[in-house]
Amino acid sequence: MALLSEFFQDVEGFQWDEANASKNWTRHEVSQTEAEQVCLNRPVVVTDARSGTEGRWFAFGRTDGDRLLTIVFTIRGPRLRVISARPMSRPERKCYDQATRS
Repeated sequence: MALLSEFFQDVEGFQWDEANASKNWTRHEVSQTEAEQVCLNRPVVVTDARSGTEGRWFAFGRTDGDRLLTIVFTIRGPRLRVISARPMSRPERKCYDQATRS
């Protein structure tokens, strides 16, 4: 499966900032692998986060272990850089369920 190719055709992989990776684990017990799975598994819902000068997006999706996670990320060149990863909030789960029902 391609890395969000239906949204970002030139993305080839992930870029991690070690501080963000450890923060995601410490605060939310979300590993780098789980965050990446959200971007690789389908269905995934991507929406604009409307943040500052650097474009940021939310990805709502599932891990291989069926955890529902929200990933905040930016695109830097051919890499998707995860800024934060956490369990979906109740409103986000509702949005994800509605968007993926068909």
